[in-house]
Amino acid sequence: MGKLAPLSEEPINEEDEETNNSKKGFQSWRNWNWIKTHFTLVFNKKSNLKILLSVLGCPLFPVPVHPKLPFNELSSSAQYIIQHFTAATGCRKLEGTVKNVFTTGKVAMVVVDELKSTAGGGGGFNGASERGCFVMWQMVPDKWQMELVVGGQKVLAGSNGNIAWRHTPWLGVHAAKGGVRPLRRALQGLDPLAVSAVFCAAQYMGEKQISGTDCFVLKLSADQKDLVERSDNTAEMIKHAIFGYFSQRSGLLVYLEDSYLTRIQVPGTNPMYWETTMSTKIEDYRAVDGVMIAHAGSSTVMITRFGDNMKAGPAITRLQESWTIDDVAFNVPGLSLDCFIPPQELHKDYPDEDLDWRSPLHR
Repeated sequence: MGKLAPLSEEPINEEDEETNNSKKGFQSWRNWNWIKTHFTLVFNKKSNLKILLSVLGCPLFPVPVHPKLPFNELSSSAQYIIQHFTAATGCRKLEGTVKNVFTTGKVAMVVVDELKSTAGGGGGFNGASERGCFVMWQMVPDKWQMELVVGGQKVLAGSNGNIAWRHTPWLGVHAAKGGVRPLRRALQGLDPLAVSAVFCAAQYMGEKQISGTDCFVLKLSADQKDLVERSDNTAEMIKHAIFGYFSQRSGLLVYLEDSYLTRIQVPGTNPMYWETTMSTKIEDYRAVDGVMIAHAGSSTVMITRFGDNMKAGPAITRLQESWTIDDVAFNVPGLSLDCFIPPQELHKDYPDEDLDWRSPLHR
């Protein structure tokens, strides 16, 4: 058995999934070969849920929680903005006192439309909304696990600090390539300490008004080394950047916008490009033990596929998600390192020292 494939944040084709399951040919999925049949995705009610969960379920942040970036003139501006953010959220009081965080919430997802070509303007599609809930555990600073159930399907994702993985009922267990990164969902106002740790070394990009709110804009990008580690001989990750919008008035993070571009070339075909852009509005901040935590928000995802293979022009898919937070609790009794042990399937493909939470890196 070869190495497990990276976490996929792209749509999954239902017909191909059934064929591979019947043949038990999971190796073809573990090497990005499913891309071959995704050039002309046809969405239907049966496959919409897998598309939503693949893209919106548990995407990862572009950079680690503790980026090793040099302090420079740009990051000094970011430092000022983050100081305002930490004061507004009161998250500094968590440092050294919080060992874990427990969160529960509800989600609603929908495939809004799928356009075969921007030129044609047709092919609109309105899918039914899929509703569900999630539970997320975090152990400071880089161990986390999440269970998301939507429409009767469950997706699990986790990290033990050395390796991140995801488990879906249609693809089994997958390991993330590249360094361990936090869940994007956790940085949507749920983990202000992680937000401050990441964005304090960001580039200051100026000011912009979002939904009538004047904001400071900070930018983070995955470095070239990480992009290479997240690529293989079929799919090349070209960029992954994220912008954080912090309210000038309140100091809070109110908007996230990130995009990643992948170049895909199956042997014998022309290259194709997938660009995924996710825009997230973060709102309803409430105090939890004196710390401001966002309790609601919404995201819109635009997936654009273009290249010489697309005879009719670019294909664009739009997804939407809204969520609410039911409960946030710090220092939950009983949450231990045992909760973050990777699935047994990963032990077959990775050295024990990469999976064992007892290693010196985590003592």
